[in-house]
Amino acid sequence: MKNRLMTRAGALAVAAGCAIALAACSSDEDPEDTGSEEATSSEESTMAEEPTEDEMAMSGEFGDACSAVPATGEGSFEGMADDPVATAATNNPVLSTLVSAVTEAELVDTLNSAEDITVFAPTNDAFAAIPAEDLEAVMADKEQLTNILTYHVVGEEITPEELGTAGPFTTLQGDTIEVEGSGEDFTVNGSARVVCGNVQTANATVYIIDGVLMPAA
Repeated sequence: MKNRLMTRAGALAVAAGCAIALAACSSDEDPEDTGSEEATSSEESTMAEEPTEDEMAMSGEFGDACSAVPATGEGSFEGMADDPVATAATNNPVLSTLVSAVTEAELVDTLNSAEDITVFAPTNDAFAAIPAEDLEAVMADKEQLTNILTYHVVGEEITPEELGTAGPFTTLQGDTIEVEGSGEDFTVNGSARVVCGNVQTANATVYIIDGVLMPAA
């Protein structure tokens, strides 16, 4: 009987020793394995989330003239994003002539109430390039002015990635416009250049251009 008890005690001791040894081995290996797995997972996650160069370039505003937009306040990019497009343009000194034209044509409410539109917005210099007499005549002719201004508006949102590939685009005026280019270099109807693109407002994507677009007569 005594021998049996001793034998059983010995067996238990051996089993306990093995269990402790296995636990120690497991303890030694797990931190390295876990750390390795976590590091791999972290690297894979970082690689998956890292934007491409094209995505980074198209994630915000682009173009030489963007530097002329106020850095802060309601006329800044951040401020414009909070307002519908006609109101946003009102706060931007780069677009003051366009705002006057939109007001004369009584299109403020039309543009502000539209959803997911794209506006090709001529700069003040673009309007200044038109002979003064011609510009005054257009501003005084509400029908012609409306025709021209609505030719600058597309009834859908156009992303920078779609800008040079998905056209021609039908405008609210009824005619179409053609955009050519890629990256940060685009021209509209072969003449007006996008000088500050992908500007966001509450209801529109705006591409500021250096020329006034004229629909077919």
